[in-house]
Amino acid sequence: MNAMIRLAVAVSACGLLAACASSGGTASSPPPEQRPLTAEQQYIAYVERIAKRRGITLTWVNPPRIEEKKAAPQ
Repeated sequence: MNAMIRLAVAVSACGLLAACASSGGTASSPPPEQRPLTAEQQYIAYVERIAKRRGITLTWVNPPRIEEKKAAPQ
């Protein structure tokens, strides 16, 4: 009986180790390119972060758009 328990533990351990080894290799892949966020993306991230802290589910119907101010001709 004791030998059966040891065998079951050994088989389970091998199965778990095999599952960890086949995680898809995402840890070794190169990171995605980091592009600077636009003003709109920064604002959206800020609002979503606050909503998440407060437990609010947020759905953007019309995401904010910040227009660049153009210099007036002189």
